[in-house]
Amino acid sequence: MWLDVIGWILVIALFVTGLAGAIVPVLPGVVAVYAAFFVYGGFFGFQHFGWVFWSLQSLIVVVLLVADYLVGAWGVKRFGGSKASVWLSTIGAIIGPFVIPAFGLVIGPFVGAVIGELLTGAGIKQSLKAGVGSVVGLFSSMAVKIILQIVMIVVFFIWIFSF
Repeated sequence: MWLDVIGWILVIALFVTGLAGAIVPVLPGVVAVYAAFFVYGGFFGFQHFGWVFWSLQSLIVVVLLVADYLVGAWGVKRFGGSKASVWLSTIGAIIGPFVIPAFGLVIGPFVGAVIGELLTGAGIKQSLKAGVGSVVGLFSSMAVKIILQIVMIVVFFIWIFSF
């Protein structure tokens, strides 16, 4: 009985960590959600999971990881940013929360994209536009991650209670 409670606490904690990771880039995100399936299997058995479950969840993970980068890059590109802006906005998203804890997640990509454009010789107006695009891409990417991770969690619950 206590092991069941501990198992569910760990699974739920990993789900919450995963969803928080969709917003905070230093948290493991989708990896935590995926790990929850293994924790569940370790505590309750893997009999509920077959190759279809693992294939579906793995596909969602791959789509999520690819979409995470592409959606962020799309925002910068859509607003006229260069490759330098894409790279520096990504670096800004990773470093920003450490430099400015409360607002670094938004300021980091913005500043990175602006610097990237300025380094390529773009004017301030275009650089600021690329910065706005990085923020749009960041929030769009977060939305995609949250939706796909919720889909993973819902599929998990459907699977364990239906099969």
